[in-house]
Parts: sequence; C-alpha cells; structure tokens
Amino acid sequence: MGTLTQNGPPHGFEEQNLFSPELSTQKMQLGHISEYGSAPAGFQPGVSKMWRNVVYKSIKIVIFSNKLNLLIPFGPLAIVVHILTGHNGLVFLLSLLGIIPLAERLGYATEQIAMFTGPTIGGLLNATFGNATELIIAIYALRNGMIRVVQLSLLGSILSNMLLVLGCAFFCGGLVFNGKEQVFNKATATVSSGLLLMAVMGLLFPAVLHYTHTEVHYGKSELALSRFSSCIMLGAYAAYLFFQLKTQKDPYIPLSEEGDQNGENNNDDDETPEISKWEAVCWLSIMTAWISILSEYLVDAIEGTSHTWNIPISFIGVILLPIVGNAAEHAGAIMFAMKDKLDISLGVAIGSSTQISMFGIPFCVVVGWIMGQPMDLNFQLFETATLFITVIVVAFFLQVVCP
Repeated sequence: MGTLTQNGPPHGFEEQNLFSPELSTQKMQLGHISEYGSAPAGFQPGVSKMWRNVVYKSIKIVIFSNKLNLLIPFGPLAIVVHILTGHNGLVFLLSLLGIIPLAERLGYATEQIAMFTGPTIGGLLNATFGNATELIIAIYALRNGMIRVVQLSLLGSILSNMLLVLGCAFFCGGLVFNGKEQVFNKATATVSSGLLLMAVMGLLFPAVLHYTHTEVHYGKSELALSRFSSCIMLGAYAAYLFFQLKTQKDPYIPLSEEGDQNGENNNDDDETPEISKWEAVCWLSIMTAWISILSEYLVDAIEGTSHTWNIPISFIGVILLPIVGNAAEHAGAIMFAMKDKLDISLGVAIGSSTQISMFGIPFCVVVGWIMGQPMDLNFQLFETATLFITVIVVAFFLQVVCP
C-alpha cells in the first residue's frame, strides 16, 4: 500500500502531462501545418520538430517513392558538364534525362491538387505549369533574336499535345480498361475545339496575307495584323478562362461524377490525397523551376548538338524540343487516362494546346513587340496547313467518339 501511495503522484503527473492542454495544442498546431501549410498564431518552438517530420514525410513520398526519380541527378550533372567541359551533345542528353522524372512528379503533384480542386482546375493547372517551360524557352530565344526557333517550338508543342499526348492517353487508357467504355464530357471538347479553330484562324490570316502579296506595306502590314490578332486572342482566352471557371459545376462535371450524383457509387473515386494541398503547390513550383532551368541549358546546347549529331535544327525545334517541354503533359495525361479520368486528360492535352495557341503564341508576339523583335503569326504555309489539318481531325474525332 505504501508503494502504491508513493507511486501515485508520479503516475498522476505523467497522466496530467499526457493529456495536458500544451500537448493538445501542439497536436492542433501540427494538424494546422499539414492542412494549411503554415503554423498558426502562437506557434511554439517545440512544434518545429513536428514540422520537420511533415517535411521529411513529404520528401519521402514525392522523391523516394518512385524509381524513375533515380534520373533526377542527371539534371545537376548536366549543369556541371556544361560548366566544366561545355560538350553540347552531352549536356543535351543529360538535360533530357533529367527532365523526365521531374515531368512525372509534376503530373503527380497536379493529381494531388486535382483531388482538392476538381478535374477542370486540375487540368488547367497541369497545362499552366507544363507550358511554363515553353514560355521561358520562348522568351529566352526571343531575347537572342531566334524568332524562327520560337515559332517552330510553339507549333511543335501544339502538334505534340494534340497528336502524341492525346493519342498516347487514349491508347494507354484503352489498354488498362480493356472491355470498358471510357467516357468524357462533350462540352469541354466542343469549347476547346472551337478555341483551337479560332487560334488557327489567327495564324492563317497573316500567312495568307503574306503569300497572296496583298500587303499595303510589305512586312509591316503582316506584323501589324499579327499584333492586332494577338491582342484579340489574349482577350478571347481571358473570357474562356472566366467561362470555364465560373461554369465548372454545370457543363464541366465529369460523367463519372454525374453518375455518383444520380445514386451510382463508384469505388474508384475513393482515393485520398497522399500530401496536403499546399505541399502539392510547393512541389509544383519546385518541379517547374527545375524543368525551366534544365530547359534553358537544353536550348543553349541545341546548335552544338545539331552539328555534333548531324541533326537539323528544325527537327530539334519541331520534334525533340516540344517532346521535352511537354513531358509533363505527356506523363500527366497518360497517368490520368490510366486511372479512368479522361476529363483531366483532355484538360491536359487539349487544354495545353489551347493555352499555347490562344495565350502562349500571342503572348510571345506581345513580348517580342516590347523587346523590339519582329515576332509575327506567319508560321509559313506548310506549318500553318499542318496545324489546320490537325485541329480539324482532332475536333472531328472528339465529336464522333463523344457519347
């Protein structure tokens, strides 16, 4: 009895500490950090250790959970090789390998955000962060007067998204869900197809004006028309964004979610996010920054790689460079399609093409205008005709296969 009495106070003290308000406050602060990405008012130093645990867990999930991330060191290695040796071909190859895992992780982070924001904004974010690489490359090339490289890379980005990325997404989705009909919202495809046709018209008029020799002032009229059309296209894209975000709850509800609202339970949509929303936003920013840095080294090595490997610069600009720049969209669209989320895949592939054509190209024209560079919308006759045929074929395909 004496022993029990003697041990009573320490036991009571431990129990009091275990359920003390201080420990409860620390748990609430840790939950606040995980949920909102920041500490609340009155943050105590003892919670910093818990905050470090949250960061470590996030790094473990994002970086160390995928074997493809073994290629990440090739990115810094490309920078080291560029500084030490300046071998353009090797820098080009290492940069290419270093971008691949970053693009895949970018798609993963976007998928995590899509679980909080929905498929429309998720696809829009993926397209936005993926196209940041193209815009940075374009601005860097414009600053150096490489107007033709800018035109070819942006045109190749549109073609690769509409043909390669979208085709691979449908193909891989069909392989995974063999025997099941995958569906997507027709409203999204219709609006995006209309915007792409409008963008093609904006690119078609300067080319027709040039090749019909009907300019009042040779060269100047074409440039003035391009700048005027670019301003109109930027305004139309802003209106499209307003329409898309404001009407998300009506025409942009995926068909699978409509089935859930009608009482059909879908167990495939019970996925829970692995990281918080703000963690995903931070990882999106980090991956985008790294992709942009490596893409700059990639562009600097293009000319030297062309001479070393005996590859035309036009081939690198139209084929290789857009594939590297759109690796994020490629990986993300395939990943979403393989999880039966074709609405997000369309938002990534078609949305990215729409953003490049309605925002990226006009934005580069305006930036070139500010820089004093004669960047116009005359993409030459063959390239413009190729884009026109591609948009018509994809728009017809989406209308035919839509339920």
